[in-house]
Amino acid sequence: MKRYINLSLLYAVLAMVGGVFYREFTKFNGFTGKTSLGVVHTHYFLLGMVFFLLLLLLEKNFAFTGAKTGRVLVVYQVGLNLTAVMLAVRGVAQVLGLPLTSGMSAALSGVAGIGHILLGISLVLVLLQVRRSVSTARD
Repeated sequence: MKRYINLSLLYAVLAMVGGVFYREFTKFNGFTGKTSLGVVHTHYFLLGMVFFLLLLLLEKNFAFTGAKTGRVLVVYQVGLNLTAVMLAVRGVAQVLGLPLTSGMSAALSGVAGIGHILLGISLVLVLLQVRRSVSTARD
């Protein structure tokens, strides 16, 4: 359970760093439009901090953590950080007005998409582990 609260704290800090970077970077560059930097903050808060806080509560109530949980959560974190980094890279390019070739834009989208896929698969695997422990607890 300590691991879940530590990860939650880590992602809360990353979320705040992402939010401050977004605000200050756009202000410094005089950028007022929409940018992908704006969603790094919310991705880290919801998919990082809130997710691991919920896991903490679920672990406390159902003790779902098993041998595979660590590996699944590593995949989850890889997906989350891959997504966040690609959002930040695209956002910085948007703020700076850097022209992206269609290939570079597709590559950024593709890597962010892979991050989302890893997030989705690992989320389902964690939920299946929770479901198994809830079913066992009821029986």
